[in-house]
Amino acid sequence: MPTWDINAIRALFPALQRTHQERPVVYLDGPAGSQVPVSVADAVSHYLLSTNSNRGAASATAIASDAVLEAAHKTFADFLGAEDPASIYFGANMTSLTMACSRALAKQWGPGDEIIVSRLDHDANVTPWVLAATERGATVRHIDLHPEDWTLNQQDFRSKLNERTKLVAIGYASNATGTINPVGRMIEQARSAGALTFIDAVHYAPHGRLNAGELNCDFLACSAYKFFGPHVGIMYGRPELLESIRPFKLRPSTDALPGKWMTGTQCHEGIAGAAAAVQYLASLSQLPESTSLGERLDAAFAWIGTHESALTAAFLDGLKEIPELQIHGIVQANQLTDRAPTFSVTHRSQSPAQLAAGLAEQGVYAWAGNHYALPFTEAAGLEPGGTLRLGALHYNTVDEVHRSLECLRQLV
Repeated sequence: MPTWDINAIRALFPALQRTHQERPVVYLDGPAGSQVPVSVADAVSHYLLSTNSNRGAASATAIASDAVLEAAHKTFADFLGAEDPASIYFGANMTSLTMACSRALAKQWGPGDEIIVSRLDHDANVTPWVLAATERGATVRHIDLHPEDWTLNQQDFRSKLNERTKLVAIGYASNATGTINPVGRMIEQARSAGALTFIDAVHYAPHGRLNAGELNCDFLACSAYKFFGPHVGIMYGRPELLESIRPFKLRPSTDALPGKWMTGTQCHEGIAGAAAAVQYLASLSQLPESTSLGERLDAAFAWIGTHESALTAAFLDGLKEIPELQIHGIVQANQLTDRAPTFSVTHRSQSPAQLAAGLAEQGVYAWAGNHYALPFTEAAGLEPGGTLRLGALHYNTVDEVHRSLECLRQLV
């Protein structure tokens, strides 16, 4: 495997050059939104300045714009492990896409039907389904958690899955605790019961390789601003489902995929930038561009996984040495592959907001609150303050982890 120069990678991100009191800022707020490499900003700028047009016209700019957008569908088919680029569609964000998908799917539900959601998920993969089910008279069941590490209770999931289950909505990874869920096994069990599956891959996308085809899920959603791109949502849907289900759409809009599921004029410059974020990730492979995009992504995420495992281990070791802090999530060193380098902690007397403010004063950017993972913070009894969340990405370093831990020690 080639040797990656982390300093060269960091140099591609202008935001990482920011300083606070003459020291580099440490960005541990990636779970709320990653920083962006120059190539992504350039792609957005180039679209706006050179190919800015609405779709389907005969002008040169419209033709060029259409080519950019068509290429983006192909890029994200590779990124999400889908065979058909028409199975990929875009929207404002994952929340909006999920809201629309839930309304369309719920038209087929009624009294006696059931859906399953999780208490570990971001609320964007809970409330849209709850609202849709309630409107149709369907029953909502929640997967409970193991309080010792706040992982999904698989026995509880299996007990609630039955022939009446129409949909299982689960997150690939928790944006609060960092836990990576066994989604492959859960999808297989749901499919055996005749249920559709919807996977929220927003938090997992910057950390691990996605492959909707191998997962055999029905829907999978992510957001580009979590993996070094602009604010755009991306959705994969099983093509035969996208064909058979009618979404809420305007009369003049096409009935052909993928446009059938894309409401109104899209953020074209954002889609161009999102595709550039995928190309940036592929570039980390250091493989020639003649190598397929999928192979380059495979290699890139293999390195990301190795690097982030070191970050995770450093975080766990350091946090365990601060007894005033409680870690909410997996803490066993032999379970590093079951979590991302995302940590939620609380202090016995200082609020998460106080800790986040104290870190910011020292140039360490973290996040406080429920992180929109309200089902988790409610189940864990962490409302109203939530947690202090420290989340690393591949552009972070072990030295930054150590510096941040030292700042935490001083605060507590």
